[in-house]
Amino acid sequence: MEIRLDELVSLLGGELLSGDPAAVFTGVASLDEAGPADASFLGNEKYAADFIATRAGVVVVSPGVTEGPTGVALVRCENPTFAFSNVVARFAAGFESEVLPGLHPQAIVAEGVEFDSATVSIGPGAVVEEGVVIGKGTRIGAGTVVCRDAVLGEDCWLYANVTVRERCVLGSRVIVQPGAVIGSDGYGYEQVEGRHVKIPQVGIVVVGDDVEIGANATIDRARFGKTVIGEGSKIDNLVQIAHNVRIGKHCLVVAQCGIAGSSELKDYVVLAGQAGSVGHVTIGTGVVLAARSVAAKDLDVPGEYFGFPARPKRDELKGQAALRKLPELLKEVQRMRKEIEEIKKR
Repeated sequence: MEIRLDELVSLLGGELLSGDPAAVFTGVASLDEAGPADASFLGNEKYAADFIATRAGVVVVSPGVTEGPTGVALVRCENPTFAFSNVVARFAAGFESEVLPGLHPQAIVAEGVEFDSATVSIGPGAVVEEGVVIGKGTRIGAGTVVCRDAVLGEDCWLYANVTVRERCVLGSRVIVQPGAVIGSDGYGYEQVEGRHVKIPQVGIVVVGDDVEIGANATIDRARFGKTVIGEGSKIDNLVQIAHNVRIGKHCLVVAQCGIAGSSELKDYVVLAGQAGSVGHVTIGTGVVLAARSVAAKDLDVPGEYFGFPARPKRDELKGQAALRKLPELLKEVQRMRKEIEEIKKR
């Protein structure tokens, strides 16, 4: 796989600042790892030192950059990080295994499953149970199980060993990474006579269009009704989403987050790594929950929240700063007590 510099500029929709338009590049890499045959990008000022020292053949830069290392071609774009993803996609197309439409001989597909064999791919060891509907262009990877009466939209990609449980619904262009489980039973028990008795979970999961679900993420079916993942939301690896949770459109839920039952995330919410919520809370549109923070009550005002329980980041940082002063304050109190005792003895 290779690309000429002038082709790269066209693909990016950028402006060539320096370099030979006929130069050819054969790979993509980070600034610190790139060689003369690689294309790279500068998307954040904190990597300026890597940019100065890079050995890359070409670097995609933002409008504020006018010059770079000697011998390195420069292409200017409004948003280098996003634009460069087009270059990566061009090279990635050559790395991916070709997936041809059709039913693998070792797949098990129940009679009456609705799918277009001319566009749908079902891999080895996959199991598709009765009543399932599969949209055009969808790919089902090796070992994946799609349970009874589930519905998959068009152009979905379910990688290896995914499970979609009974009656769950996926929209179009949904990507599910290996090992994810959609529609597992919600964690519902009632203590009766000293024993934890399982409460039936009879709802489903509904996943909107253009959602991506990371490896080994788990999304529980609702007790009644629906657990919902809204259009365009991205769920990272090892995320737990409990029963009856409702996630809005274009939310980001980063690795190892946990969202307890019946909580709601409005649109454009961000949960950073290992953040979470207690049950039955609402996190409002535009809220960003910082890493390892916990929403213990409703968070209505857009902005960044931090801590346990989460509160506006500015307030939490002030509190932490005050806490660091506590040892000195205790010493001062002890000193004042001694002075008072001395005065009493006189």
